[in-house]
Amino acid sequence: MRTSQVLIPTLREEPGEAETASHKLMLRAGLIRKVAAGIYTYLPLGLRVIRKVEQIIREEMNRAGAQELLMPIASPAELWQETGRWNFYGKELIRFKDRHDREFCLGPTHEEVITDLFRREVRSYRHMPLNFYQIQTKFRDEIRPRFGLMRGREFIMKDAYSFDQDQASAMVSYQKMYDAYHRIFTRCGLTFRAVEADTGLIGGSSSHEFMVLADTGENTIVYSDTGTYAANVEQAEVPPPTEVSTEAPRPLQTVQTPRCRTVEEVTKFLNISPTHLVKTLLYSTGKETIAVLVRGDHEANEIKIQRFLRATNLELATPAVVEQVTGAPVGFAGPVGLKQIRIIADHAIKALRNVVVGGNQLDTHYVDANWERDFQVEQFADLRSAREGDPSPRKDGTLKSTKGIEVGHVFMLGTKYSEAMKASYLDAQGKECLAVMGCYGIGVGRTAASAIEQNHDAKGIIWPFPIAPFHVHLLPLTQSAQTAQVTEQLYAELQAAGLEVLWDDRDERAGVKVNDADLMGAPFQVVVGDKGLAEGVVEVKTRKDGIKIKLPPAQVAVYLTRTQTS
Repeated sequence: MRTSQVLIPTLREEPGEAETASHKLMLRAGLIRKVAAGIYTYLPLGLRVIRKVEQIIREEMNRAGAQELLMPIASPAELWQETGRWNFYGKELIRFKDRHDREFCLGPTHEEVITDLFRREVRSYRHMPLNFYQIQTKFRDEIRPRFGLMRGREFIMKDAYSFDQDQASAMVSYQKMYDAYHRIFTRCGLTFRAVEADTGLIGGSSSHEFMVLADTGENTIVYSDTGTYAANVEQAEVPPPTEVSTEAPRPLQTVQTPRCRTVEEVTKFLNISPTHLVKTLLYSTGKETIAVLVRGDHEANEIKIQRFLRATNLELATPAVVEQVTGAPVGFAGPVGLKQIRIIADHAIKALRNVVVGGNQLDTHYVDANWERDFQVEQFADLRSAREGDPSPRKDGTLKSTKGIEVGHVFMLGTKYSEAMKASYLDAQGKECLAVMGCYGIGVGRTAASAIEQNHDAKGIIWPFPIAPFHVHLLPLTQSAQTAQVTEQLYAELQAAGLEVLWDDRDERAGVKVNDADLMGAPFQVVVGDKGLAEGVVEVKTRKDGIKIKLPPAQVAVYLTRTQTS
């Protein structure tokens, strides 16, 4: 394709709205343009990348035995009401009414629609197992859309759904998808890791996220330094401490801590370690206010807390509620004397003695507080986020941490949806049984953006060969007759060899062409100039490592086809 025939509006300056490398470079290289917050138009180069990612996904899903179909974007409220997600999903779900005043939503995911299809069309075990997938536009009304395609409101997703007779066969389907995802992201040229994860709004018994490893990732993952354990920090298990303090309990004392609200302020004022302070966090579930105790140097994990409480919603209590419950402003809450409120605590609290806690009065804390004697804990549980240095819960080493970008997620749903929607089949004995389900998602645009996060430099994008919009950027540096003739010949030969070529046929300065080529990131650049042709050669540059070699024009196609397959 010639540059003069395709819309590629490159930008010299970094867009002020963009924060991450992928967002900046997708805008600068002319791949996408913003329509509204979290909503983008894919320009020709960007769409070529999207289609290549989709094709890899399609090939591997078909290889794994999944069947492609296409479900509607809009789905009726009745289906979502059957599973209880019409209200549970919250404000991310875009709801609307048609002209007959019937309620619908724009599907952020399609568990209800596919389960409805199954219950209508499948009656016998003879038709199982089944796995259906689609590649389709979704919409989620994110509260803070950002980072370009990383967290958009409208996005392209591959979602698949499996139906099996029992848990054992469902695990076979789950493993097939798990393996297919490994092949997909490997073929896309990504460095990634599969980690245990929370099931979130989708639900189910277990799940794995596929994380592209990148410093700019929103997610923190932890993994064993010597074993195989890996998990999203939201899901990572933290075992109870093996050592318990042997200090003798000291008498409880009240101390004044003027204007000391934070862990840092209190520990500095009292000259103690954060490990000897206990934070009291008040949360509201919509039904009750509950106190959660965690060690001063630990972070409360709200996903674990919500799961432990089996709560639909969980939010930090407002300052007004904190003062009403404790009698003190935020920063001075503590468990001693806290009445008519449940107290739960992280496992680490059980191992402590003689700790500092809030005094439930302004500018006041207690020192040498001890649970059982000074306050009661209803239940201890794993309520904090794992961190680097913690022991692996599989006893296979110590946890290390890194950042990741979620590009795929596989869920073992069990009978969560089939039970709610009465999606059953008749087994070999004629007995009615619930289908056991799994679901499997891949963010297509996010996969493309993640590839940029992992593959870029100060000059621009460095596309992995399988998903590059073009394999070769052909750059004639002059308008001479000889350059034009050789360029035309190279263009034909490279395409005949199966390579996709972008020919920069603009009447622009050499520097502009080279800068744009580096920005757009084709794996190879072929530079044709009068000086080189006088020596009978053209220059071939590998974008990833910047290595340049000079070859006779007739050898270029053979060299590039051999290089990209080696």
